[in-house]
Amino acid sequence: MRLMTSSDKSENPETADAATDGPTGVAAQDWARAAADPQYRAAVVDLLGALAYGELAAFERLAEDAKLAPTLADKAELAKMASAEFHHFERLRNRLTEIGAEPTAAMDPFVAALESFHRQTAPSDWLEGLVKAYVGDSIASDFYREVAARLDTDTRELVLAVLDDTGHAEFAVEKVRAAIDADPRVGGRLALWARRLMGEALSQSQRVVADRDALSTMLVGGVADGFDLAEVGRMFTRITEAHTKRMAALGLAA
Repeated sequence: MRLMTSSDKSENPETADAATDGPTGVAAQDWARAAADPQYRAAVVDLLGALAYGELAAFERLAEDAKLAPTLADKAELAKMASAEFHHFERLRNRLTEIGAEPTAAMDPFVAALESFHRQTAPSDWLEGLVKAYVGDSIASDFYREVAARLDTDTRELVLAVLDDTGHAEFAVEKVRAAIDADPRVGGRLALWARRLMGEALSQSQRVVADRDALSTMLVGGVADGFDLAEVGRMFTRITEAHTKRMAALGLAA
């Protein structure tokens, strides 16, 4: 990124702002150019592998949560969301194949961590399952969106596409708020549950990144246009602030 002088700005402020605010470095390249760096390629394979297994696990979890649904309409709604998550998984799996990575091998390093998270945060009822999907998935999505801003254009487009809300957010907010309105005592229990999910999700994501050299190197700026250490802290602050807003949407205290 070139430095902008005062004369640059005075000549054409709109162009100057676009130059400073637009993508630079890897974020301005397509996959073919960016993948020439083997470290960057390894980081993207890791990222897509983690995302793919996360989507597959989300499909399984939503299908399982449907068994706890109190009505047939609720079961059908969760089944539709599960189908959308599986479609996201298929897109990621296909992309891994396209770039010459074996999808199962790319996902495998992340299985233990995600399975551990799901074991430690198994919901005890329908409402806890809704809060887990809403809170846990949203934290992960926030993290991946932060990373996506620094990816090549092709990978960024795919990552943002598979992070699209499947409708679970609106569905969860509606059901949880209705349950709290019917019995305000439910709010306290779910607020404690959501705080636990937040802590577990952040801890798990930090451990996963620390265990994968390519990912951690990309995040702290050693590959592509990564975060510096101060920006990593600001990133997690933004994720925490977004979580607080979601809690308010649910009618829960953060």
